[in-house]
Amino acid sequence: MGALTDELEFTRRIDFPAKAENIALAEKLIDEACATHKVHESRYGNILIALTEAVNNAIHHGNGLDPSKTVTLGYELKDDKLVFLVQDQGPGFDHDHLPDPTDPQNIEKPHGRGVFLMRALADGVEFTDNGATVALAFGLEPVQE
Repeated sequence: MGALTDELEFTRRIDFPAKAENIALAEKLIDEACATHKVHESRYGNILIALTEAVNNAIHHGNGLDPSKTVTLGYELKDDKLVFLVQDQGPGFDHDHLPDPTDPQNIEKPHGRGVFLMRALADGVEFTDNGATVALAFGLEPVQE
């Protein structure tokens, strides 16, 4: 595992079938984590969008909408950051060589922005297990503009 996931012990964790409607379960856990740990409201949107993208990718791309496969979402408060972990049962992907969604030839494409958004919105992003696991870290303090 990587630096974000070293000795990660979940404060709370859920496992759910890879079905699109289960994104609502992820949103509920995100809301609970942000409320429990008093995440500043200026961070909430970043956390919700980045994690919704990660969970959506796990459901659709990682597990191929196969409800017999599981998505795991958990979090822990670690070093004054909330670290969320999203894991699917797929083969992973090459997260280092994705098309740039800001490139003019990719602007009109309906997909391909999830990892870009995660990297832009989280304070730290780390892929492991060949991309089948992603850890996203977020500070608790207000976003610095």
